[in-house]
Amino acid sequence: MRGRVAGFILAGVVLAADQSSKFWVLHGLHLQDGHFLVLLPVLNFVLVWNHGVTFGLFNGPGAFNWIILALLALAVVGILGTWLWRTDNLFKMLAIGAIMGGAVGNVIDRLRFGAVVDFIQAHLGAYSFYVFNIGDSAIVCGVIALMAESLLRRDPGSDRKAA
Repeated sequence: MRGRVAGFILAGVVLAADQSSKFWVLHGLHLQDGHFLVLLPVLNFVLVWNHGVTFGLFNGPGAFNWIILALLALAVVGILGTWLWRTDNLFKMLAIGAIMGGAVGNVIDRLRFGAVVDFIQAHLGAYSFYVFNIGDSAIVCGVIALMAESLLRRDPGSDRKAA
């Protein structure tokens, strides 16, 4: 039971970090579209409104894309919440919690702005990676953790509850 609570708490922490960082970028730094703030030789803050999903996929025109993407993300969060509740593996619970927190943060953006606030730009010279946010980072780290756990797991049925 404690692990489940830890997973939901981590989701809340990720959500709070995601939303507060976006608030700070929009209202504290007052970044405008396309303007950037150099933090390190390999890291900038630049405001980008992502109307698509991760890495800008499905970023096409459409008046209701943001609603469809928000509803789809909420459905995924519901499925993840059920998975979190049913697993007995603490590592999985935390990974799922991280994914849930990041996804909810991006859903909030879609409902508030019609797009997700992205602002972290890692680059190496002229090569720039995708612009992302704290929630995106948590989602990617959570997915990588789930994949690693699945690949390294010794007992394939160890996280299933006894019937």
